[in-house]
Amino acid sequence: MTDLSQIVKAYDVRGVVPDQWDETLAELFGAAFVQVTGADAIVTGHDMRPSSPGLARAFARGAAARGADVTEIGLCSTDQLYYASGAFGLPGAMFTASHNPAQYNGIKMCRAGAAPVGQDTGLAEIRGLVEDWTKNGAPEPVAATGAVTQRDVLEDYAAHLRDLVDLTGIRPLKVVVDAGNGMGGHTVPTVFEGLPLELDALYFELDGSFPNHEANPLDPKNIVDLQARVRETGADLGLAFDGDADRCFVVDENGDPVSPSAITALVAARELAKHPGGTIIHNCITSWSVPEVVKENGGKAVRTRVGHSFIKEEMAKTGAIFGGEHSAHYYFRDFWNADTGMLAALHVLAALGGQQGPLSQLVDQYDRYAASGEINSTVDDQSGRLAAIKAAYQGREGVTLDELDGLTVTAADWWFNIRPSNTEPLLRLNVEARDRATADRVRDEALAVIRG
Repeated sequence: MTDLSQIVKAYDVRGVVPDQWDETLAELFGAAFVQVTGADAIVTGHDMRPSSPGLARAFARGAAARGADVTEIGLCSTDQLYYASGAFGLPGAMFTASHNPAQYNGIKMCRAGAAPVGQDTGLAEIRGLVEDWTKNGAPEPVAATGAVTQRDVLEDYAAHLRDLVDLTGIRPLKVVVDAGNGMGGHTVPTVFEGLPLELDALYFELDGSFPNHEANPLDPKNIVDLQARVRETGADLGLAFDGDADRCFVVDENGDPVSPSAITALVAARELAKHPGGTIIHNCITSWSVPEVVKENGGKAVRTRVGHSFIKEEMAKTGAIFGGEHSAHYYFRDFWNADTGMLAALHVLAALGGQQGPLSQLVDQYDRYAASGEINSTVDDQSGRLAAIKAAYQGREGVTLDELDGLTVTAADWWFNIRPSNTEPLLRLNVEARDRATADRVRDEALAVIRG
């Protein structure tokens, strides 16, 4: 029997195709998804990976066999699937492995209105049913099976985003976009159509083998081509999307990366201008600049754990208008609390095009501190190393510790967070300080304890 514990992670299913999972398993997931959600209709979509259409069709067969009607929207970005889930009021399933290498594929699942399916909100039950059916045989189809139909929602998705951010009055901008052969190549042309933008398209051909570079802009080596093109052409900025185009990374007119925390602060300020006094969610590894900007703009900042399901849960609980993560996931109340890198990109374009200065100057007010970036350390004993860090800093004068997510150690002019990976024997370190020398010193001291 397939060991589902190796491929079911957090809020999705992800593994190597066909070694870890295949269309037979996808069909069982479709049936289990309908049974757990109780849905009489669902929506599905898929990315450009060669295995995605077959997995999506198998999932639809399984769902229809349990009596649910299935609307297939076909090729789409993950946030396009969330749009369909929200607009139609249906649970959804997106077939993608996001930024992972070509041999992987997976499912991101949500309830109606793009509400997350997490380990405690249905994923464990779905996994249990699939394990049982894999061992003992799938259930018989119901008497009245569901219908499977197709619908194209790309134009509707693009129109919805453009309704949320008005770019009609901005100055003309030249923007380089690196789609990484992922779904940004499908969505960007339609979303940008008719806007005062000169688009320079890099790697827009949909190709799940990722022939140019991995579709993971969080890794600096994957934005080198974007940076070079921005510098060569004198573009106003560059945008890079990951494989399923739900995350967007930004580089300025010099080709320098813009911190996702700075983008979070910029968008937060814009959203607070529309919704005065609103709540903004940020996770525990975003920059100090985010809550500072929120406060300066009359909002309330709420800090939460890192991760999709935690951000969405806190947004629903607090009625937050916006949430941002340092991984470049951006969540909007106006988008059913779901994450959409495309909407964040439109905010950046609107902010830049609404004034005359360059992007580097615009974001400078939001990028106030020196940061290490995320540093991974392979360890034999995650809990033991965390305990060692805690012991090393506990009781120090002027230092506080909290364990909201891993361990965060905070002093007057610096902080760091250390978190264990859920899927690998790693500890992830993020450091921020008021100056580079302090950030480097704190980083080195923390790594010395982590690596023991």
